Amino acid sequence: MKILLSVALGGAVGAAARYIVGSHFGSWSGAGFPWTTLTVNVVGSLALGVFAGVSAFAWSPTAPMRAFITVGVLGGFTTFSAFSLDVVLLFERGRLELVALYALASVSVAVGALFIGLKLARWFLT
Repeated sequence: MKILLSVALGGAVGAAARYIVGSHFGSWSGAGFPWTTLTVNVVGSLALGVFAGVSAFAWSPTAPMRAFITVGVLGGFTTFSAFSLDVVLLFERGRLELVALYALASVSVAVGALFIGLKLARWFLT
């Protein structure tokens, strides 16, 4: 039950942060490309990489704390389901070049950001 409550609380924090980013970032980035979703997925991946590195080298969080951060905060913040919707909407609008660019950038840049976050944590902590 403690882990479930940790996830729920973290999810509220992450979802609120996602809303704040979307409401501020989305207002100036325009509607032609899903920049907000790409940004939160990359930032969330970077944060998860840092957390994984810190957890491996400097800190052993409790199971509820790990669930709070990974499943709750970062799960609520990142938006893979929104990514999927963005891909389908671009496809339905006939913007195939943007579908390919967005899908490739979302996966490669977000995974790359996780690697960078992990390396940063290792670099600072070892």
